[in-house]
Amino acid sequence: MFATLSDRLADTFKNLRGKGRLSEADIDATAREIRIALLEADVALPVVKEFVGAVKERARGEEVSGALNPAQQVVKIVNEELVAILGGETRRLRYAKTGPTVIMLAGLQGAGKTTLAAKLALWLKEQGKSPLLVAADLQRPNAVNQLQVNGERVGVKVFAPEPGNGVGNPVTVARDAVEEAKRTLHDVVIVDTAGRLGVDAELMKQAADIRDAVQPDEVLFVVDAMIGQDAVSTAQAFLDGVGYDGVVLTKLDGDARGGAALSIASITGKPVMFASNGEKMSDFDLFHPDRMASRILDMGDMLTLIEQAEKTFDADAAAKAAAKLTGQGGEFTLDDFLEQMQQVRKLGSMSKIMGMLPGMGQFRDQLENFDDREIDRIQAVIQSMTPAERANPKMIDGSRRLRIARGSGRQVSDVNQLVDRFFEARKMMQSMAKGGGMPGMPGMPGMGGPKRAKAKPQAKKAKGAKRSGNPAKAAQEAAAAKQKAAASPANPFGTPAGAEPVDYEQAAAALNLPKDFSKYLK
Repeated sequence: MFATLSDRLADTFKNLRGKGRLSEADIDATAREIRIALLEADVALPVVKEFVGAVKERARGEEVSGALNPAQQVVKIVNEELVAILGGETRRLRYAKTGPTVIMLAGLQGAGKTTLAAKLALWLKEQGKSPLLVAADLQRPNAVNQLQVNGERVGVKVFAPEPGNGVGNPVTVARDAVEEAKRTLHDVVIVDTAGRLGVDAELMKQAADIRDAVQPDEVLFVVDAMIGQDAVSTAQAFLDGVGYDGVVLTKLDGDARGGAALSIASITGKPVMFASNGEKMSDFDLFHPDRMASRILDMGDMLTLIEQAEKTFDADAAAKAAAKLTGQGGEFTLDDFLEQMQQVRKLGSMSKIMGMLPGMGQFRDQLENFDDREIDRIQAVIQSMTPAERANPKMIDGSRRLRIARGSGRQVSDVNQLVDRFFEARKMMQSMAKGGGMPGMPGMPGMGGPKRAKAKPQAKKAKGAKRSGNPAKAAQEAAAAKQKAAASPANPFGTPAGAEPVDYEQAAAALNLPKDFSKYLK
């Protein structure tokens, strides 16, 4: 969603690299580029003015002028200001001290409230809560049926006494739902209300009546993140007509420019609490302003990736694979390789996973073009092998590869490529498991494995001075060498040439040194 904004900001910061200090012109040019990037992302004009003004003021201050790397300091300032306009700190749900916690959803038609109600119920269920979904949207055709289907998908009970489709009183349904939750010991009630337009006074009043009837602990305004500039006016209309405590952004995985997320919290003063970023019921989580700012600046979101991995990965299977890679639990086989790939797949699409890594913005085109069905093809090839072949891929010769290719509906070249990649991946993972680094980079701990040290060339023996075989000539050369040594300058490391020999016993006595110490002076 923030691809355009991320690219523009990355290009802006690239121009600052390598500068020892930032001039006034550099700061103005950077601020201008940031302003253009935000406006292109559909961020509301008042928010853009406030943001750019804060960045310029801080960029001219001591924290940049005194920094060793001004460009990195500007990036740090932009990151902190992004976190501020996104709401600052992560806002979590307030639970009721007594009785069930009542959460009411409100928003425009088509914002995705009914689907989001089921996602929120699943999230609460994973937190150890016992939620109850309430079908109080009695206006939209089949809204009640849709909530019942979604509730069944996530394993959450749905309270739906009225058929909907224009029949029934939503205020009565919401009130009765709270009593039902008390009777059946559900600790959270999620009320799904009808979608409405900001200018529809009748439906706006109905939402206010539901609010007054159930006295919700949290009223969440559900807004489509792709709504653009109209998000601010809509959010303000709901704030005036119904009132709410927090915002939930849906469709964050869309290709719109995402200005709504950067505008609502700053304009309304209400924090973004949750974000929905996919079609699966599990594609829903708390909204962390600092992590979203990191994604926008292409710094990655490792914390979210780690949290998702902890929820998805089988700890026992991962421990067994790690033991095999370190040589403590047998050989790492193709079965283990396939199991690890299936674990990664549970995290979601590969493009989404890779997008959480720092610096992956420059590979966005490749990530968007990645075909997640490639894992299915790899699985077909591996499962077309015999157990013996999966356990020992070295035995897969030409005839076996042809059989495997026919069994999986692939080419022999695909089988060759998979086997080669497996050996490379196993070697890399073994190196990382033993040494804690990436292979192929010598000179770093655990990187590339030990290499045979080159033997040091032995120093050649110095050749002695050539002597003539003629005795008379040899005696003449020796006398000339002695005369040359006598005429040479003083030796800086010893007794000067031509100086009188030193009496070490006398020198030791003059210095009051212990007896026989003179031998250490020689």
